[in-house]
Amino acid sequence: MLYCNAKCAAKALRLFDYKHWFHCQWFLGSFTENGKETANVTSDAEKQVGDLGFPDMGSGYEVNYTFGRQGPIGVVKETTLAELLQRYADILWDEGRHKYNVKAFIGELDEILLGARFSAFSQELLDGLIGALRKRGNSNATINRKMAALGKLLRKAYKMGDIHNLPEFKRQKEKAGRLRFLEADEEEVLFREIASRSELYLYLSIFLVDTGARLGEAIALKWNDIHEGRATFWVTKSGRSRTVPLTVRAKDALKRVADRSPGPFSRIDQQKYRAVWNAAKVDAGLGNEDDLVPHILRHTCASRLVRGGIDLRRVQMWLGHQTLEMTMRYAHLASHDLDMCVPVLERHLK
Repeated sequence: MLYCNAKCAAKALRLFDYKHWFHCQWFLGSFTENGKETANVTSDAEKQVGDLGFPDMGSGYEVNYTFGRQGPIGVVKETTLAELLQRYADILWDEGRHKYNVKAFIGELDEILLGARFSAFSQELLDGLIGALRKRGNSNATINRKMAALGKLLRKAYKMGDIHNLPEFKRQKEKAGRLRFLEADEEEVLFREIASRSELYLYLSIFLVDTGARLGEAIALKWNDIHEGRATFWVTKSGRSRTVPLTVRAKDALKRVADRSPGPFSRIDQQKYRAVWNAAKVDAGLGNEDDLVPHILRHTCASRLVRGGIDLRRVQMWLGHQTLEMTMRYAHLASHDLDMCVPVLERHLK
């Protein structure tokens, strides 16, 4: 494969000179054979490419060539993260707040790369992005979210033949932060303020806190997904459906919003709901809490299940978590789970 002097490439990466780094990888360097670097042969390499007789792609169309002992094995057009996002965003992500965040994440990563074009995404390049994000003050949790979006996009690009390779994505270790949830009195005050603005939004809030559903899951719910006091969520973050039984309060909320719409909450716009939520939060005296967002209703549902003695496996199934590790965030709330161990240890004393 054609690529540059290793020291030159490493220096370019340290200086975040990604455009030069890419050129190092493909055109501005030397050949290696059997792991040993040969003399610099930039001009010879360019001549070799020319002698292969590939067609002229025209200006603005850069291509990379890979070589084996039997000659060229592929031609790949260079691309950017912004171009990949434009090409695959609608395929990979549904409309909503998550897609909006993904676009912001990929846009930031493309900006760090200075819009550099590439046909291969190396481990060194990925590590450079992580380092740049850390220098910007991003926490490991934030970096993980951005890398998750990048990984999904690159996997699609690799599958479609837009890039040669995929780097290894390793999850950054996250600190166990404090999970905020609503106490009963906070819920009462907040829901009262929401009700004063919209009864429909009140019933959605009740449904969310009693089912633990994500906002997008509740809005996507259809009437034929509700049977015999249970709701089945098909459009989920994990891609796996789940069914949960409904509380009396949740059933009542659904009855009060019954109409000819496809689903109980399909008329609701997420952004408008969030705007009403934020206004109600201020009037409820909770305006200074940045983490008090609609998703807190899901945390509240989980915390009530755990504090009520429900084991974490069942809580995992209720919330639709892919792994038990995600549910373990609530484990500290089960502060009395070990009390039952004491009588067992004391039996031999009797």
